[in-house]
Amino acid sequence: MRNVVFVAPFPMDATLRFARGFARLEGVRLFGVFQELPRSERGRTFDGLVAVRDALDPDQLVAAAREIEAAHGPIHRLTGVLEPLQTPLAVARTRLGIAGPSPEVAERFRDKALMKDTLRAAGLPCARHKLAHRAEEALAFAAEVGFPLVVKPPAGAGCRATFRVEREDELRELVAGLAPRPDAPVLCEEFLRGTERSFEAIVAHGEILAHSVSHYLPNPLEVVENPWIQWVCLLPRDISIAEYDDVREVAARTVKALGLEDGMAHMEWFRRADGTLAVGEIAARPPGGQLTSMTGLVHDIDIYKAWARAVVDGRLEAPWVRRHAAATVFLRGMGRGRVARIDGLDEAQRAIGKLVEEVRLPRLGAPKADGYEGDGYVILRHPDQRVLEAAVKLVLDTVRVRYA
Repeated sequence: MRNVVFVAPFPMDATLRFARGFARLEGVRLFGVFQELPRSERGRTFDGLVAVRDALDPDQLVAAAREIEAAHGPIHRLTGVLEPLQTPLAVARTRLGIAGPSPEVAERFRDKALMKDTLRAAGLPCARHKLAHRAEEALAFAAEVGFPLVVKPPAGAGCRATFRVEREDELRELVAGLAPRPDAPVLCEEFLRGTERSFEAIVAHGEILAHSVSHYLPNPLEVVENPWIQWVCLLPRDISIAEYDDVREVAARTVKALGLEDGMAHMEWFRRADGTLAVGEIAARPPGGQLTSMTGLVHDIDIYKAWARAVVDGRLEAPWVRRHAAATVFLRGMGRGRVARIDGLDEAQRAIGKLVEEVRLPRLGAPKADGYEGDGYVILRHPDQRVLEAAVKLVLDTVRVRYA
């Protein structure tokens, strides 16, 4: 019997889906370490739970793990899916002698400047960048590469803290607000022009065993900058085409350069107008934004169990045969305030209800969300990509979130 410890600050449903993947593995006892205990999951998902004040503190993770070891024996894996957890987990694993990504590997994925330094040293294409500790360094970098620039924290996740800067005065104002200093720099990057997509992979022993490709419609940063845009993430039916050959090759080299051994990787990449490829960034964890669920849907597999199998056993859970296309339409609307109503739901349900796999509707009375995932979503699936795309268009044309 192998003891697996799953760590998360809070028992959000999206997070618990990954924990349940471990619970479905044979020969595994699952223990949870949380700041807020999911007591309803005890006995159903978890064989035991330990509370900590701060799940991002390696000292507290080590203490919780030792409490579990004292009662149940050695721990086989110590893991979690949230981006900010990756380095604390790695530090705790090293101190406890548990297999998994080391602190050095975790930091190469977590610190975007270090990540890009590593990729460029390996000859992999990525944006030029500068870790600016002072405003003068950011301005000098802008003079070197030109505008627009992307400015963000070195250890950010997603686009929520990412800014596109078009002019020198904007850069001066933004940097003044961020106040970089030697112990808290900002990351300045060349703005990559092109079509942004993502690449998801199951990795075992440093090799990519299975993969998926996703399309962003439009690019996430454009969605952040335009709160009215209805964002779509689409997984095409066929990814065996030559268009993705260079992506597969670059992804394999990227995983090796950064040192991921077992688990799941999520790489965002750009196809420039001239056809060349550039890596945006990569995470050593499953993706968010419903991408994980859709990856399972297009292959008819339990993706959460597949991730757990790669982490625990270093192998692929099931054959990946791509049988469907899938898409998530994120429900967003124009205006500000609180969600007052959602128009067009009945019409959309009548027209495409059979394609709907999962829905989370905007909650009436809730304040408008400020993230690119909007106030809700609809996940659609169909074996014919043309049918799926028509259904996506119908949702975009029909469903409207109204605020007041």
